[in-house]
Amino acid sequence: MGVSRRNFLKISGGTLLLSSLTLETDPSEVHAQESRIKNTKETASICPYCSVGCGIIVHSRDGKVVNAEGDPDHPISEGTLCSKGQSLYQIVNNPMRLTKPRYRAPGATEWKEVEWEWALDEIAKRVKKTRDKSFKLTSKSKVKEKQPDGTEKEVEKEFVVNRTDGIAHVGSAALDNEECYMLQKLLRSWGLVYIEHQARI
Repeated sequence: MGVSRRNFLKISGGTLLLSSLTLETDPSEVHAQESRIKNTKETASICPYCSVGCGIIVHSRDGKVVNAEGDPDHPISEGTLCSKGQSLYQIVNNPMRLTKPRYRAPGATEWKEVEWEWALDEIAKRVKKTRDKSFKLTSKSKVKEKQPDGTEKEVEKEFVVNRTDGIAHVGSAALDNEECYMLQKLLRSWGLVYIEHQARI
């Protein structure tokens, strides 16, 4: 006997309806699933992943994040989140997450855990050493200069540049406008000219 698609749906729908009507459940067993955000602290935040700045509501219980969802009152995202934003709570609750910096000495095969103070001091020393070694006060460049007879002649001139070619910086799309502004001020004060941004690359 051939059953058309339409008849198959009618039969399966009717069977499902009958089975749900005849299903008897003990009233003591019937209860709604408890909400995972019950008795949690609600905090409004911004997603750290990209420069869009979607609003997020973070629910925490006993200092642990239990849920993160889009903020419907946020003017940018209006409650929507991308797949990365939706899984935001996993950043905090991931057992593989590094909470301290790690360092691998030259020639070593293993990474070792170090303190933040040591790591930041080491970075500062290396930036200073590289900047001092590669800093240029002036640079020569060829320019066209007008001569008294009206002709142009290419001459080499020395210009004050105050820059370092030994350091480059790549920004992150997780930075907001204020962080980008502060980074630009810092990097330009060091004399960096090679400044790029990950979202543009």
